[in-house]
Amino acid sequence: MTETATVRRSRITPEREAELYAAVLDLLREVGYDALTMDAVAARTRSSKATLYRQWGGKAELVAKAMRANKPSPDFDSADTGSLRGDMHALIMSQDDCTMEQNSALMRGLAMAIHGNPDLLKAFRELIIEPELLETRRMLQRAVDRGEIREDNPAVDYVLHMFVGAFVARGMIDELPPTQAFIASYIDAVVLPALGVPTD
Repeated sequence: MTETATVRRSRITPEREAELYAAVLDLLREVGYDALTMDAVAARTRSSKATLYRQWGGKAELVAKAMRANKPSPDFDSADTGSLRGDMHALIMSQDDCTMEQNSALMRGLAMAIHGNPDLLKAFRELIIEPELLETRRMLQRAVDRGEIREDNPAVDYVLHMFVGAFVARGMIDELPPTQAFIASYIDAVVLPALGVPTD
Protein backbone atom coordinates (compact mmCIF):
# COMPACT_ATOMS: atom_id res chain seq x y z
CA MET A 1 0.00 0.00 0.00
CA THR A 2 2.86 2.32 0.79
CA GLU A 3 4.41 1.52 -2.60
CA THR A 4 1.13 2.27 -4.36
CA ALA A 5 0.76 5.57 -2.52
CA THR A 6 4.32 6.51 -3.43
CA VAL A 7 3.70 5.69 -7.09
CA ARG A 8 0.51 7.75 -7.09
CA ARG A 9 2.22 10.67 -5.43
CA SER A 10 4.92 10.73 -8.07
CA ARG A 11 2.32 11.12 -10.85
CA ILE A 12 1.69 14.77 -9.99
CA THR A 13 3.89 16.78 -12.32
CA PRO A 14 5.68 19.93 -11.15
CA GLU A 15 3.40 21.94 -13.44
CA ARG A 16 0.26 20.38 -11.92
CA GLU A 17 1.64 20.90 -8.42
CA ALA A 18 2.25 24.59 -9.21
CA GLU A 19 -1.35 24.91 -10.48
CA LEU A 20 -2.68 23.34 -7.27
CA TYR A 21 -0.59 25.64 -5.08
CA ALA A 22 -1.72 28.71 -7.03
CA ALA A 23 -5.36 27.67 -6.60
CA VAL A 24 -4.88 27.15 -2.86
CA LEU A 25 -3.38 30.63 -2.49
CA ASP A 26 -6.21 32.16 -4.52
CA LEU A 27 -8.74 30.50 -2.21
CA LEU A 28 -6.81 31.70 0.84
CA ARG A 29 -7.01 35.28 -0.39
CA GLU A 30 -10.71 34.91 -1.15
CA VAL A 31 -12.02 33.15 1.97
CA GLY A 32 -9.19 32.88 4.53
CA TYR A 33 -7.74 29.79 6.14
CA ASP A 34 -10.65 28.81 8.39
CA ALA A 35 -13.18 28.84 5.55
CA LEU A 36 -10.87 27.08 3.10
CA THR A 37 -11.86 23.42 2.74
CA MET A 38 -10.37 20.47 0.93
CA ASP A 39 -13.71 20.21 -0.92
CA ALA A 40 -13.22 23.75 -2.24
CA VAL A 41 -9.63 22.99 -3.27
CA ALA A 42 -10.77 19.80 -5.03
CA ALA A 43 -13.51 21.67 -6.89
CA ARG A 44 -11.25 24.58 -7.85
CA THR A 45 -8.48 22.29 -9.11
CA ARG A 46 -10.68 19.54 -10.58
CA SER A 47 -9.01 17.01 -8.27
CA SER A 48 -10.40 14.35 -6.01
CA LYS A 49 -10.28 14.91 -2.26
CA ALA A 50 -8.65 11.48 -1.93
CA THR A 51 -5.78 12.61 -4.16
CA LEU A 52 -5.28 15.78 -2.13
CA TYR A 53 -5.22 13.92 1.17
CA ARG A 54 -2.93 11.22 -0.21
CA GLN A 55 -0.49 13.81 -1.53
CA TRP A 56 -0.54 16.36 1.30
CA GLY A 57 -2.13 14.69 4.32
CA GLY A 58 -4.37 17.61 5.17
CA LYS A 59 -5.18 21.29 4.83
CA ALA A 60 -2.38 22.56 7.08
CA GLU A 61 0.39 20.84 5.13
CA LEU A 62 -1.14 21.79 1.78
CA VAL A 63 -1.37 25.47 2.76
CA ALA A 64 2.16 25.57 4.21
CA LYS A 65 3.63 23.90 1.12
CA ALA A 66 1.71 26.26 -1.15
CA MET A 67 3.12 29.22 0.79
CA ARG A 68 6.63 27.77 0.63
CA ALA A 69 6.35 27.15 -3.12
CA ASN A 70 4.97 30.64 -3.72
CA LYS A 71 7.67 32.33 -1.66
CA PRO A 72 10.78 32.53 -3.83
CA SER A 73 13.38 30.76 -1.75
CA PRO A 74 16.29 33.15 -1.39
CA ASP A 75 19.48 31.69 -2.81
CA PHE A 76 21.75 32.21 0.17
CA ASP A 77 24.72 30.66 -1.63
CA SER A 78 24.59 32.92 -4.67
CA ALA A 79 24.00 35.86 -2.33
CA ASP A 80 27.49 35.35 -0.91
CA THR A 81 28.80 38.77 -1.90
CA GLY A 82 31.76 38.89 0.48
CA SER A 83 30.06 41.12 3.07
CA LEU A 84 27.06 40.67 5.35
CA ARG A 85 25.51 43.94 4.19
CA GLY A 86 25.92 42.88 0.57
CA ASP A 87 24.41 39.46 1.32
CA MET A 88 21.36 40.92 3.05
CA HIS A 89 20.74 43.50 0.34
CA ALA A 90 21.13 40.84 -2.37
CA LEU A 91 18.51 38.66 -0.67
CA ILE A 92 16.05 41.55 -0.47
CA MET A 93 16.54 42.28 -4.16
CA SER A 94 15.60 38.67 -4.99
CA GLN A 95 11.91 39.56 -4.37
CA ASP A 96 10.17 42.42 -6.13
CA ASP A 97 7.81 44.79 -4.32
CA CYS A 98 4.69 43.13 -5.73
CA THR A 99 5.74 39.68 -4.48
CA MET A 100 6.63 41.11 -1.06
CA GLU A 101 3.21 42.76 -0.79
CA GLN A 102 1.37 39.56 -1.78
CA ASN A 103 3.36 37.40 0.66
CA SER A 104 2.90 39.93 3.44
CA ALA A 105 -0.87 40.01 2.88
CA LEU A 106 -1.08 36.21 2.94
CA MET A 107 0.96 36.00 6.14
CA ARG A 108 -1.23 38.63 7.83
CA GLY A 109 -4.29 36.63 6.85
CA LEU A 110 -2.83 33.44 8.28
CA ALA A 111 -1.41 34.90 11.49
CA MET A 112 -4.54 34.34 13.59
CA ALA A 113 -5.16 30.91 12.09
CA ILE A 114 -1.61 29.82 12.91
CA HIS A 115 -2.09 30.65 16.59
CA GLY A 116 -5.38 28.81 16.76
CA ASN A 117 -4.37 25.73 14.79
CA PRO A 118 -1.55 23.49 16.10
CA ASP A 119 -1.34 21.52 12.82
CA LEU A 120 -0.88 24.69 10.79
CA LEU A 121 1.71 26.04 13.24
CA LYS A 122 3.63 22.74 13.10
CA ALA A 123 3.58 22.70 9.28
CA PHE A 124 4.73 26.33 9.11
CA ARG A 125 7.54 25.71 11.59
CA GLU A 126 8.78 22.68 9.63
CA LEU A 127 8.33 23.98 6.09
CA ILE A 128 8.90 27.74 6.36
CA ILE A 129 10.36 28.92 9.67
CA GLU A 130 13.01 26.26 10.30
CA PRO A 131 14.49 26.36 6.75
CA GLU A 132 14.67 30.18 6.96
CA LEU A 133 16.37 29.98 10.37
CA LEU A 134 18.90 27.48 9.07
CA GLU A 135 19.80 29.58 6.02
CA THR A 136 19.97 32.79 8.07
CA ARG A 137 22.38 31.10 10.47
CA ARG A 138 24.54 29.97 7.55
CA MET A 139 24.69 33.53 6.21
CA LEU A 140 25.61 34.87 9.65
CA GLN A 141 28.24 32.16 10.15
CA ARG A 142 29.94 33.32 6.94
CA ALA A 143 30.05 36.81 8.45
CA VAL A 144 31.53 35.40 11.67
CA ASP A 145 34.14 33.48 9.65
CA ARG A 146 35.07 36.67 7.79
CA GLY A 147 35.47 38.49 11.09
CA GLU A 148 32.62 40.93 10.38
CA ILE A 149 30.55 40.04 13.45
CA ARG A 150 31.26 38.44 16.81
CA GLU A 151 29.76 35.00 17.33
CA ASP A 152 28.75 35.93 20.89
CA ASN A 153 26.83 39.05 19.81
CA PRO A 154 23.34 38.49 21.33
CA ALA A 155 21.66 40.03 18.27
CA VAL A 156 22.78 37.04 16.16
CA ASP A 157 19.92 34.98 17.60
CA TYR A 158 17.30 37.59 16.67
CA VAL A 159 18.02 38.45 13.04
CA LEU A 160 15.05 36.51 11.66
CA HIS A 161 12.86 38.02 14.39
CA MET A 162 13.95 41.48 13.26
CA PHE A 163 13.06 40.76 9.64
CA VAL A 164 9.64 39.36 10.54
CA GLY A 165 9.08 42.38 12.78
CA ALA A 166 9.86 44.72 9.91
CA PHE A 167 7.29 43.06 7.65
CA VAL A 168 4.59 43.08 10.32
CA ALA A 169 5.27 46.59 11.60
CA ARG A 170 5.30 48.11 8.12
CA GLY A 171 1.63 47.33 7.66
CA MET A 172 0.52 48.00 11.23
CA ILE A 173 2.39 51.23 11.88
CA ASP A 174 2.80 52.80 8.45
CA GLU A 175 -0.23 51.19 6.77
CA LEU A 176 2.01 50.46 3.81
CA PRO A 177 3.27 47.22 2.27
CA PRO A 178 6.92 46.23 2.73
CA THR A 179 9.13 47.22 -0.21
CA GLN A 180 12.71 46.60 -1.24
CA ALA A 181 13.61 50.19 -0.34
CA PHE A 182 11.99 49.95 3.10
CA ILE A 183 13.63 46.62 4.01
CA ALA A 184 17.02 47.80 2.69
CA SER A 185 16.86 50.93 4.85
CA TYR A 186 15.70 48.83 7.82
CA ILE A 187 18.70 46.53 7.38
CA ASP A 188 21.07 49.51 7.46
CA ALA A 189 19.34 51.32 10.32
CA VAL A 190 18.44 48.41 12.59
CA VAL A 191 19.81 44.95 11.74
CA LEU A 192 23.44 45.72 10.89
CA PRO A 193 23.98 48.21 13.77
CA ALA A 194 22.58 45.58 16.18
CA LEU A 195 25.20 43.16 14.83
CA GLY A 196 27.96 45.75 15.11
CA VAL A 197 28.43 46.07 11.35
CA PRO A 198 29.18 49.56 9.97
CA THR A 199 26.89 50.68 7.16
CA ASP A 200 28.97 53.60 5.83
